[in-house]
Amino acid sequence: MIEFENVSKVYYLDFAKEKKTALKDATFKIKDGEFVILCGRSGAGKTTILKLISCEEKPTSGRVFFDKKDLTMVKKSDAHLIREKIGFIFQDFKLLPYKTVLENVAYALEAFDYDENKINDEVRQVVELVGLDKKMDCFPRELSGGEQQRVSIARALIHRPEVILADEPTGNLDPYNTRDIIKILLKINEAGSTVILSTHDKEVVNALKKRVITIDEGRIMRDEEEGVYFL
Repeated sequence: MIEFENVSKVYYLDFAKEKKTALKDATFKIKDGEFVILCGRSGAGKTTILKLISCEEKPTSGRVFFDKKDLTMVKKSDAHLIREKIGFIFQDFKLLPYKTVLENVAYALEAFDYDENKINDEVRQVVELVGLDKKMDCFPRELSGGEQQRVSIARALIHRPEVILADEPTGNLDPYNTRDIIKILLKINEAGSTVILSTHDKEVVNALKKRVITIDEGRIMRDEEEGVYFL
């Protein structure tokens, strides 16, 4: 489903006087239904890979494919067609503070042509799936960090994406909530969605025993089935 062919990404800083190479000659494939961990220190290039998959960025060189479509050829105006197949989970939750749990999740469906009753039914099902059925009318400020991340996951799931991109989703959570979030991600994967998890949490990586792509200073150093934390 997802393929990188000799992909490099260079960012130009200070009006092109300086440059930073975020990714160097990356080549790998991710199959439908895989659970893949992108492991590396902060700034290693993990987020750059996620941005390239979601068409938020284009490679400086090389090619990225999603469902056999060459993303380097996708126009900016058509990038939403790729993003509609992707659910995003962020470290900092990115919830709207003035909306309830239900409203935050429903907001993700506003771009789709659903009637109000269908939106309400879909949202309630997904919120129940992440264990927040008793918190539907709460605002983000009334939730714990783990609960806020569950809302973020529900929002990512609401349009039934093919791929989940989880960028350091447990970075702000304690070990107890981290375990709960990882269990939800595993459940999502078992239901058929491809999950790409970016993390530098050694305990998470070693406990999952999933495929691990280790990145260091923009280069892929290791790609192992049932990999372990190696930095």
